[in-house]
This record gives sequence, C-alpha cells and structure tokens, in this order.
Amino acid sequence: MNKINNRYDFIYIFDVQDGNPNGDPDAGNLPRMDAETGEGLVSDVCLKRKIRNYVQVVKECADGYDIFIKEKAVLNKAIEDAYEDERVKNAKDTDKTDAARDVMCSRYFDVRTFGAVMSTGEKTKNAGQVRGPIQLTFSRSVSPIISQEHSITRMAVASTKESDKQAGGNRTIGRKSTVPYGLYVARGFVSANLAQQTGFSEEDLELVWAALSNMFDCDRSAARGLMSARRLIVFKHNSVLGNAPANKLFDLVSIEQIDKEKASRSFADYRISIDRENCPANVEIIEII
Repeated sequence: MNKINNRYDFIYIFDVQDGNPNGDPDAGNLPRMDAETGEGLVSDVCLKRKIRNYVQVVKECADGYDIFIKEKAVLNKAIEDAYEDERVKNAKDTDKTDAARDVMCSRYFDVRTFGAVMSTGEKTKNAGQVRGPIQLTFSRSVSPIISQEHSITRMAVASTKESDKQAGGNRTIGRKSTVPYGLYVARGFVSANLAQQTGFSEEDLELVWAALSNMFDCDRSAARGLMSARRLIVFKHNSVLGNAPANKLFDLVSIEQIDKEKASRSFADYRISIDRENCPANVEIIEII
C-alpha cells in the first residue's frame, strides 16, 4: 500500500431528476431544504453511505475492505472481535486500545476513511476513536429547488382484515415527494496527515474516486429518481499539509445557471468553468469526471 503524501481538496457535482435525493425524517421525508433560501440539501452522511455501499458491492467484504457501519451491524461485537487478533493479544495492557484501533483501521475501509467512535463497548474492550482523513460537507443545490408531492395508488393491501374494510376494491393512497431537477455541489477534503495515522492509502483514495464516479449506478431506487455524478474536480497539493486554503481553491470553480429566468430541468442548463490561470503553481487540478 502506498502512503498518501499529498493533501487533496475536491468539488463533487451531482444532480437529481424527478427524485428525492435525501429525505428529511423530521419533515415527513420531504427533500431536505434550506428554509431561508429554498436551496436543496444533501447530508454528508448520505454520500458516505453510498460510498460504503459501493465499496461493499465492489470488494465483497474482502480482507481490509469490510464495512463497519452497515445495516444490522452490531458495532460492539466487531470491536470485541478485534481483541481476538494477535496484535491486540500480544500488546501490553496499556497499549491494547491503540492496538485494537489499528486492527479496526486495517479491517474496515470506512473506519480508516471516515473515522469512527469505537469506545462504546466494555471498558476492557474498546478501540478508542479515529479521525478519518476524508470529510465531506453538506451538498447544496446551485439554484433553489421545488419539492413536489404526488399521490400514488396501490392496488393491493397487506392483510385480509384490511381488505375486508375496503369498499369497492383494494386500492390505497400514498404520497411520493420529488425534486423536478436539482444540481448539487459538495466539497471534500483529504488529509494526508490523518491518512498516515489510519493507514488510508493511495489505493484507498482511488477507490473513493471510483465510488464517487459510479456509486449512483450501484444504488438505484424508485424514490431517488435519476441521480448522476456530473463532475469531480480535485485539487492536489504537492505537500502533506497543503499549499493553499481550500476555500480559495474552491472559488476557482464557477457554476452558474445559464438562463435564470427559466426553470432548470437538466445539466445542460448550467455552465461550469475553472479559473486555471489563478491556480497556485504548487497545486494541480485534476478532473476525474
């Protein structure tokens, strides 16, 4: 595994058409929205979940690529299993937590990538906490979105008792929420310093780029409509700590709606440009998508 010796900052641009990219459980699962601006939101946790799902599908839980935070997982059991590893058994009592943390990082892709709180188990069996080298912001839509609700019907019921109560058939009414179109932008950061602490490698980073490029194709859902990765713009610094503030690099990327008087309904309604001339000489711009 090759160590990461460069800091990275990146902009991830994706869109949704006739779907709900990230429902808000506190608002009846309506699409998340900034109440003041009307701009759509997608949480960082939502994107991390999709990255985890992609890695789980592609790597099939191979050694070093299992997923710690997954459906129906018992987290404390996974932490206790780390104590069965020889690296932990052979460690001094004062070093067992650190040894268990290293085992968890080596076993679980998402632990060494995003970090985890692993001090939830017994006092004698915990793996401390890990700060992950990759962090993501909330995604925000370029333009305000409109959340639409649609009535849908189901021509069947779940039980005979429910069927007996129906008059004139087994039809039931439901609701479905969609965004007609939204172009979302997320910012991300890769810390080379933290990557060296968790064992996150260049190979792992390539897997993250692949996940961001392809994860929507591995995670289709009727509720989410058509979601697509549109651009992944990476700023690669030539040092571990970086050579320029992330916000100044992000400002080099301009995203604007071509006709603001017209409701946007496709990616073609937007223009994306990169000010390469003002990019610092010791930062490389890489367009992966």
